[in-house]
Amino acid sequence: MKTLQIIPSRNLAPKLTENAIFNCLSGVRQVGFASLLSGKRKDWSFCVKTRSLGENGGGFMSGRRKSSQDKDQDERDSSVSGFHLIPHSAISDEKILETLHNEVDEGDELSDYIESSDTASTRTTYNVIFATAEAAPYSKTGGLGDVCGSLPIALAKRGHRVMVVSPRYMTGGLSDKKFVNAVELETRAKIFCSGGVQEVGFFHEYRAGVDWVFVDHPSYQRSGTPYGDTYGAFGDNQFRFTLLCHAACEAPLVLPLGGFTYGEKCLFIANDWHAGLVPVLLPAKYRPHGVYKDARSIIVIHNLAHQGVEPAITYRNFGLPAGWYKALEWVFPTWARTHALDPGEAVNVLKAAIVTADRIVTVSEGYSWEITTPEGGNGLQELLISRKSVLTGITNGIDLDEWDPSTDEHIAAPYSVEDLSGKVKCKMALQKELGLPVRPDCPLIGFIGRLDYQKGVDILLSAIPDLMLDDVQCIMLGSGEKQYEDWMRHLESVYKDKYRGWVGFNVPISHKITAG
Repeated sequence: MKTLQIIPSRNLAPKLTENAIFNCLSGVRQVGFASLLSGKRKDWSFCVKTRSLGENGGGFMSGRRKSSQDKDQDERDSSVSGFHLIPHSAISDEKILETLHNEVDEGDELSDYIESSDTASTRTTYNVIFATAEAAPYSKTGGLGDVCGSLPIALAKRGHRVMVVSPRYMTGGLSDKKFVNAVELETRAKIFCSGGVQEVGFFHEYRAGVDWVFVDHPSYQRSGTPYGDTYGAFGDNQFRFTLLCHAACEAPLVLPLGGFTYGEKCLFIANDWHAGLVPVLLPAKYRPHGVYKDARSIIVIHNLAHQGVEPAITYRNFGLPAGWYKALEWVFPTWARTHALDPGEAVNVLKAAIVTADRIVTVSEGYSWEITTPEGGNGLQELLISRKSVLTGITNGIDLDEWDPSTDEHIAAPYSVEDLSGKVKCKMALQKELGLPVRPDCPLIGFIGRLDYQKGVDILLSAIPDLMLDDVQCIMLGSGEKQYEDWMRHLESVYKDKYRGWVGFNVPISHKITAG
């Protein structure tokens, strides 16, 4: 006798037999699932006979009267299986066994059928809301934009309903064309923050199975990057991203995308401090009024160094109840204060997100450990250690379709692991485009990333003069701190035949540098 464990929450009947209604058991309820669930958790066993389909289509519990010869044949064709029932405490009156029209070959193991039925089993899906300051291809300065531009699409392919909420940056340049397919929605939202009521609009584009929602407000309409310009970070970033967080919480409730709203039962994925107010708003602003009671939140830490720290007096700008100040309260250590009389009091948005979020995720397993150390914790290591039970590291991936060199439309020639002949053509095309001597035999070093000390840019740039003594070429692409941008411009003027520094970000060039 073969024994099989049945868990009611999983479909086991597919591939057993055609129309296996199990009439002999008088239905699933009479088998005992409902009665088993009402009592203590115990194990029961019973046996049923199953027979594989014949050419005449006859199946289990055929309705015609059987002759003695038929019964003898059935004894030879049928097998006895022992079913070991394990009742599920969370399910009582659900349909446990569902059947499909599948033929079972005699002699096959029943466990094989169960494993192969995974594709037919019901998968739990969620309403997922990404709140992010950037999402490729609409806005991007680094890895955050890449992740929030590709991960939502991957989740949508798995059956989840996904919305991405990000600002609609209007810089007055060519980048504005990236929003050309986004349609303005009639719905607008009024948000109370910074001592007044702010009205925001929404633009929507449905692409790759994802609802891309862009928040429209005058504070997002200026030249520069999402965070600053040549003079440094924008002074009103706290206000701009407070609007984003409020809008991200309102969007699932008020936007009838595809004919109906996402509703209250959502999973919010807040990325970095820019969206860090979302996990705070759910319990502080909405749940006291019975809204978002079943919603959950995840804070994804891409870069712990940026925490959204501002003077304590700016707490009133968040539009939060006074009782939630402690969640954002931050006190600088003595050595970090500006002067002897400075109390060091501030508000820290990322700290509040870490305190209130249901889960904390970082961009790799290594980084999840690093931020719990004094060297990498940026002052939050003790808090993160206290929440270690909900701290997880998930390594960032890439969009395999976008970065496949065999089909990449941005590069000069395709190549693959099996055929690398196109790679040298990509290198020569890149050298020609950037005005470097076209030398396929010369080593070419490429850098793509944010110009920040965390990336080790200062080390790389200081090493360039020594590096240029060798027969090599170097190309750097990125934007960030002004000192590093100016440094790149200076190096290009000195090493005209060996070095190129592209200040800013350009998607086609990033693909060409990677390929070349």
